[in-house]
Amino acid sequence: MRAVAAVAWAELLRFLRDKSNIFFVFVFPMLLVFVLGSTFGGGGTQGGVQVVGESGALRDAVVAQLESQDLSVRVADEDEALEQVSRGRAAAGLILPDGAEDAYARGDRIELEVVPAAGAAGMAMRQQVATAVETLQLDRAELDALTQRGIEAPAAESALDAAKERVTPPGVTVRDVDDVAQAFSGVGQFEVGATSQLLLFVFLTSLAGSATLIQARREGVIARSLSAPVRSGQVLMGQSTGRFAIAMFQGLYIMVATALIFDVDWGDPLLAVLILACFGAVAAGAAMLLGSLVDNEAAASGIGVGLGLVLAGLGGGMAPLEIFSDTLRRIAHITPHAWAYDAFADIQRHDGGLIDILPQLGVLVAMAAVVLAAGTWSLRRSVERSL
Repeated sequence: MRAVAAVAWAELLRFLRDKSNIFFVFVFPMLLVFVLGSTFGGGGTQGGVQVVGESGALRDAVVAQLESQDLSVRVADEDEALEQVSRGRAAAGLILPDGAEDAYARGDRIELEVVPAAGAAGMAMRQQVATAVETLQLDRAELDALTQRGIEAPAAESALDAAKERVTPPGVTVRDVDDVAQAFSGVGQFEVGATSQLLLFVFLTSLAGSATLIQARREGVIARSLSAPVRSGQVLMGQSTGRFAIAMFQGLYIMVATALIFDVDWGDPLLAVLILACFGAVAAGAAMLLGSLVDNEAAASGIGVGLGLVLAGLGGGMAPLEIFSDTLRRIAHITPHAWAYDAFADIQRHDGGLIDILPQLGVLVAMAAVVLAAGTWSLRRSVERSL
């Protein structure tokens, strides 16, 4: 295993030493995630409300009223609330001004600030928050009317509660029949773009990196490795492990960078890395196969980029699969990208576990086994012919 690790480490270092990768591996993916999130994100906010204000009767009453409308409510400070709204992690922020608790106790007029997220979801949440505040204002007016007539506040509150229990309030049920809207429910602004770019660049980088395998064959690096006191199987395994290491490096970088910069939620981190590993194995096998079948580095890079873009476009690496037609979506599942996309969607949006993504992982593992076996066999034949 030491020989395998040495070959794999050498391949990873060759990849990192290529200065052209600085932009395409580290900078370009983040730019695309930002552009996609800024252009198309924001419509899938989580529907939550961030409430800002000092602790007291007013804040408790506002939170209770919002929760009675089946809204997700979280108390936060102002900076955090504005950040969550701007990133599409909350649909609106409700800010209680300083001194609001004292004014509420005196019965004075209070102006509350609502900060909605961009898009239709933010506007709808703004209306829901306004309705909740108006309902709270009406309850307070009813209580004031009774107390002004000499009824003690506790007795007035009990009478109002008893009256509400005898009256069935009108209800409105909103049912979203749009499958696309349902699929993106609970998605942050940058999450769909981050997943798409992960699939695109892991596969694209792996295929484009097949040029280094061709260079190693042409310059006799692999042949010299075979002349060393190591078995041919170890050298070939080291080459495939090196391609896998490149794919994992690219994928883990995108995961960590988007989580830190754009607050992307990848779901269960262990499951996310497991999906990446299965997808990265397919990408490594494809790179091995391309690098052993083509003898020219420029041709391999061109084919790799073209093939990577086509597969990504078909499999959800450029546009979400949810907007595809049923027929096109079935066709998309001939690509590993579509299976990995479905697995990421399960753990990111629907709190899926290992059992939920086992079918997708099984297909990815089967694909990886086929392409890795074909790539290793093809590389062995190529090296044997050159000796």
